[in-house]
Amino acid sequence: MISNRALFLKNTAQTSSSPRLFEIVKAEGIYLYGPKGERYLDLVSGFNVSNIGHRHPQVIAAIQQQLEKYLHVTVYGEFIQAPQVAFATELLKTLPSSFGSVYLTNSGAEAVEGSMKIAKKFTGRRQIIAARNAYHGSTQGALSLIGNPAYHEAYAPLLPEIDFIEFNNIPSLALISEQTAAVIVETIQGEAGVQVPTVEFMQALRRKCDETGAILIFDEIQTGFGRTGKMFAFEHFEIVPDVLMLAKGIGGGMPLGAFVARKEIMDVIKDNPMLGHITTFGGHPVSCAAALASLRVIQNEKLLETVDAKAALFRKELDHPKIKEIRGKGLMMCLQLETFDQVYQVSTFCAEKGVMIDWYLHCETALRVAPPLTISDDEIKHACGIIREGLEKFA
Repeated sequence: MISNRALFLKNTAQTSSSPRLFEIVKAEGIYLYGPKGERYLDLVSGFNVSNIGHRHPQVIAAIQQQLEKYLHVTVYGEFIQAPQVAFATELLKTLPSSFGSVYLTNSGAEAVEGSMKIAKKFTGRRQIIAARNAYHGSTQGALSLIGNPAYHEAYAPLLPEIDFIEFNNIPSLALISEQTAAVIVETIQGEAGVQVPTVEFMQALRRKCDETGAILIFDEIQTGFGRTGKMFAFEHFEIVPDVLMLAKGIGGGMPLGAFVARKEIMDVIKDNPMLGHITTFGGHPVSCAAALASLRVIQNEKLLETVDAKAALFRKELDHPKIKEIRGKGLMMCLQLETFDQVYQVSTFCAEKGVMIDWYLHCETALRVAPPLTISDDEIKHACGIIREGLEKFA
């Protein structure tokens, strides 16, 4: 019999020449399980997806209940589908009152695409400004916003009239002008190695957009839904964007994304042309049922109240001379090492010892730590012990 590993390499598209090739047959809570009973404590959360852990019972129950009713029935935005309405309504309750409309998508990249379109149409402008070392997705439009030329060259030409500021650099905001349709930034840069901006920078960015009439769009695809200790990371900076892009942790493990905006901004897609932005599977009813259940778990289990203490425990347990710096906010952390070779060896060692850890697209000299918010103190101590052991051996 041909193994799943061989079939994976033969029949499924490869995204790199060196996939990690762990086979997972089950996931539960904060653990992943292999075919021979291997158990891995998941410090990556499916890349910030499984904020409440894998297969939370309330999410599974919501999925099962929706399966008994209907799956896909029509394209998004035409029929009234209760799971979409219920989730959008509850999501808006968690946000400032300036937000008035939710557009549900399949993914974060689609949320990015939709956000760019409404900003251009609302302002009548064409220039979009992003930040260097950003990551917003891999579709042509989202890729255009990645301020790293190495990712552009093979796929050029990308979108025109895209310019880049330096993240967390106030003088670079001078690039924003009356020709700017939107400024799109991650509230905390993820793939750059968890770069947390200052309050002063974020507030200066908000002021500059107000002065020029540019739409301020925050990418909270990685940071949303409690990851940083607030429901949304922009709450740390005492400002509010005009448009908010969400995905990953939004769906409780199911594929879902969204962009949320002031109603007058969102309404521009209704006409001229009608159906100017549509999606077939966006806001899938099963995903929306899972998302509502996941949101209620975060709220009812008061997970936000536990994040700061757990983050502090990680920092205490990882106070190690081989770690040059720990960056982050809440349970979105980056362990800065010296070289990629160290990162690769330590992460491989950790996986062999049952702790799954990874690195970053634009910062491969650092280890990614982003566990489910449900991780316990004992599990944190165990995971950190394995990481320290790897550091002693390889770093």
